[in-house]
Amino acid sequence: MVNTNQFRNGMHIEHRGSVWRIVEFQHVKPGKGGAFVRTKLKNLESGAVVEDTFRAGEKFPRVHTEVKSVQFLYDDGSDAHFMDQETYEQFALPRTEVADELAYMLPSSTVQILQVNGKPSGLQLPASVELAVAETEPGVRGDTVSNVTKPATLETGAVVQVPLFVDVGERIKVDPREARYISRA
Repeated sequence: MVNTNQFRNGMHIEHRGSVWRIVEFQHVKPGKGGAFVRTKLKNLESGAVVEDTFRAGEKFPRVHTEVKSVQFLYDDGSDAHFMDQETYEQFALPRTEVADELAYMLPSSTVQILQVNGKPSGLQLPASVELAVAETEPGVRGDTVSNVTKPATLETGAVVQVPLFVDVGERIKVDPREARYISRA
């Protein structure tokens, strides 16, 4: 069992007879009355996102989750195909479920997949990925003003804001969770 004080983003709970992933949560302690937890939950079967409120201390059955290393093989437009690195078994996830993560993945890259009760549920990307800049405006000599950025399209198609000194062809480190430039690679 897990109670509302132990909620974390990405945690899975059983609620209303199905499995839900906690997208966001917020503990609220009003001046009058008892504390409560405001959450945004995503249903794993239907993909529906709902907002729900629970009393502080309410308990839910915890769902068994497992993390496995898989290799991203290719994206065929409707599905993203992966291979389990231990069993070499191939499987596909609908592109709509993993579209945000695909923007930072190159074919043959290794990612973590989250399995809920034995079924693939979502992807966990590393804290930083190294990608090449495919397109950006050229830097001009003397562009050293701090905190000024320009958009850059990466080799995977993702667009991130980068400092003015970054040029086409350079490899940069990006935080895929926040779509944020970290440094040159």
